[in-house]
Amino acid sequence: MQAVKMYTTEVCPYCTRAKALLRQRGVAQIDEIRIDLDAQQRQQMMAATGQRTVPQIFIGETYVGGCDQLVALDRSGGLLPLLAGTTQSPTGA
Repeated sequence: MQAVKMYTTEVCPYCTRAKALLRQRGVAQIDEIRIDLDAQQRQQMMAATGQRTVPQIFIGETYVGGCDQLVALDRSGGLLPLLAGTTQSPTGA
């Protein structure tokens, strides 16, 4: 299974929803980077994604986007193959 990295904050319902969906799909470990605790991490997230909001999700080397993009990827059937490493580009991201 591909590694999952997610930029988050402590109080974020979208982060909670994204983590729950990933766990439902078999992800046991999420590398969670709390940008509310480290301003430098926030700057790195913004440089990597061009976004200011959380969550920002990476699966392997693929940038998925936020919670809405993750849900759309799952609904289109693209999340499980991406997690398994059998696809390179997510739908809708």
